[in-house]
Amino acid sequence: MNNPTLIIFFLVIFSVFFAASADGGDDEPLIMQVVEGSGVRLGAEHHFLDFKRRFGKAYASQEEHNYRFEVFKANMRRARRHQSLDPSAAHGVTRFSDLTASEFRNKVLGLRGVRLPSNANKAPILPTDNLPSDFDWRDHGAVTPVKNQGSCGSCWSFSTTGALEGAHFLSTGELVSLSEQQLVDCDHECDPEEAGSCDSGCNGGLMNSAFEYILKSGGVMREEDYPYSGTDRGNCKFDKAKIAASVANFSVISLDEDQIAANLVKNGPLAVAINAAYMQTYIGGVSCPYICSRRLDHGVLLVGYGSGAYAPIRMKEKPFWIIKNSWGENWGENGYYKICRGRNICGVDSMVSTVAAVHTTTQ
Repeated sequence: MNNPTLIIFFLVIFSVFFAASADGGDDEPLIMQVVEGSGVRLGAEHHFLDFKRRFGKAYASQEEHNYRFEVFKANMRRARRHQSLDPSAAHGVTRFSDLTASEFRNKVLGLRGVRLPSNANKAPILPTDNLPSDFDWRDHGAVTPVKNQGSCGSCWSFSTTGALEGAHFLSTGELVSLSEQQLVDCDHECDPEEAGSCDSGCNGGLMNSAFEYILKSGGVMREEDYPYSGTDRGNCKFDKAKIAASVANFSVISLDEDQIAANLVKNGPLAVAINAAYMQTYIGGVSCPYICSRRLDHGVLLVGYGSGAYAPIRMKEKPFWIIKNSWGENWGENGYYKICRGRNICGVDSMVSTVAAVHTTTQ
């Protein structure tokens, strides 16, 4: 039984059995009805109709409709595979169920230049002896409501503003929603160590580069003063007279999960990069896939941690991170994602940044 191949084989067999037998929410039976074995049952048309109604989907032609229906069925098979590899979470229909994996990557994900710069500030080592067993910045007023990036690869800007919103709250006691659109329109900061890697609006960017832009430009405006459109407008309308929050400096945190937790508790929500492969089909629960790439392609916000995930193999609770996403409240757990702590699952510990200090500006 020490053979890794045999261990992985039995894990997958057990997970398939668990996924098929476990009780779940409304969407788990949906997968069972839409997908059976290698074929799709006749009820697929009904479920596609329900999907279109729930998410307001409309297509320009019958050909497009037929194509999206085929993609939908393929994604239901994919959701079933994800369920078998990730049994402590629930996978099924999401608003991305009519997108191919390539479309999802190009239209929704938007991380560019994921290598940390060699001259990045390293976060100081913090004490970890008295960390709380669980913690959530939503309970302390440091997190704005879930936002929606739409069909724009601007996840990096939402991760950036989320970290700055939390740091601004810790500095001033005021929770202010900051402008992602300013970053989309105005931030074209580049990674000097990676040719062609620049923040490019809906075509992607990187949180650390965005922090550099904020340092150089002087700050970020309020959301209400520079509202989000989800498109590349082509012209920057940044008004320095309306700066709401500014970055004094930022640091990257090591892979050590205790240090990540300590920085989260001390400095507020953290900008995080992750591999989002399982997020396209995620509905709820704690995602702890047996296999997940650590190729980072999505920017999110780490707001807390806890425990309570049922782990079918070891029959015990699993610790998890609490992630704020930017896909609206009708995705995941009211816009949030829970992912296992402990093994850098999907690369979640690989690129974590903290805003260490914030200047405040009186308008």
